[in-house]
Amino acid sequence: MLGTLFNTGMIIAGSLIGALLGKGLKKEYHKAMMTAMGLAALFIGIKTAYSAAVKSHYPVLFIVSLAIGALIGQALHIDDHFNNLLNRFAKKESGLQQGLSTGILLYCIGTLSIVGPIEAAMTGDITMLLTNGMLDGVTSMVLASTFGVGMVLAAPVLFCWQGGIYLIATLLQGAISNTMITEVSIVGGILIMTSGLTILNIKKISTLNLLPALVVPVVGVLIMGLF
Repeated sequence: MLGTLFNTGMIIAGSLIGALLGKGLKKEYHKAMMTAMGLAALFIGIKTAYSAAVKSHYPVLFIVSLAIGALIGQALHIDDHFNNLLNRFAKKESGLQQGLSTGILLYCIGTLSIVGPIEAAMTGDITMLLTNGMLDGVTSMVLASTFGVGMVLAAPVLFCWQGGIYLIATLLQGAISNTMITEVSIVGGILIMTSGLTILNIKKISTLNLLPALVVPVVGVLIMGLF
């Protein structure tokens, strides 16, 4: 768990530093930063999804995952509950919801953030998590300079995500396959793309309502592995 603690700490430190740097920026500069973040999220999402898609053994699984995930997320009203919670801490116009949803996806959905805890659990090697922590530290600085100090709330989410993967990998040695990681990465990349589209005001998408789609590929691979 040392690697995950480092990764979490880097997000907290980066968010605090970024928020301090962003306080002196004028409104037009904040707008320019949001555009940059939207483009970055869009590019990272496309790259993540495409890189995983070329290795996929189930080319239509991501479609089924998104459809089922959207239905579950809508039924649970995840986005509404998240917004209601944030409204207690930040003004609606602050854009914190967009920033957090984007940050959480960027921090959690990626090869280093998924494979890192697994490798740490299996071999004790935390190199991937240390590398991911450095990258997330820089990313959190940029995000916090745009969306504010509230971005620090993404840190406990990252801790729970990587900690959960670490515990599962420890308890279920060998149960998490490369195929699962690949299929989850495709869906995750698409969700990062939706954040980019929302930040750029191209299309308002309730990305958080799509989060259950990340679980569907895991279940799907397990079921198809029985046949």
